Amino acid sequence: MKRALIIIGAVLILLGVAAVLHPTYTYHHQEQVAKVGPFQATVDEEKSAQIPVAATATALVAGLALVLIGARMKI
Repeated sequence: MKRALIIIGAVLILLGVAAVLHPTYTYHHQEQVAKVGPFQATVDEEKSAQIPVAATATALVAGLALVLIGARMKI
């Protein structure tokens, strides 16, 4: 249990740091716009999303708390 808390906390801290360093990411979305017989037309859109600051802060604080709790457990 102690090791699991520390590992989960470390993963949350790493995700939080990654979100701080790279808060916006882009991805591609393909959408079918028309289909006539065997022919189809698709549109490839580039979209971007931003990771909320509250989610980043929550991941960092929760990760730190889990690491500290795991380190202080006696078992």
